[in-house]
Amino acid sequence: MARKIVSRKELRRENDAAEAKEGEEGGKKKAAKKAPAKRKSRAKAAKDVRMKAFWGVFNQSLKRVALFEYSERKQADKKAAELTASAKTPHFVQPVKEAITE
Repeated sequence: MARKIVSRKELRRENDAAEAKEGEEGGKKKAAKKAPAKRKSRAKAAKDVRMKAFWGVFNQSLKRVALFEYSERKQADKKAAELTASAKTPHFVQPVKEAITE
């Protein structure tokens, strides 16, 4: 039982001829490829967080001791000076930003 060796070119010609014959007869047309559906984004929208500035009084180990409104810088400096004098450890003032929760 010998197999008949058929080249790819011959198979291609046969296939093209069959398709042309179907086209002439008004046979079935191939369906056009659909465009892939767009995927929806799963990423959550970034939530805007409002921040407010304060003055914080800190000790030398960076622990916040007191918190003042931003407009009350003089009171924050005074509190830092009082704590430095009474506790014998340096205290300092620096700005702090915290999120506003409504």
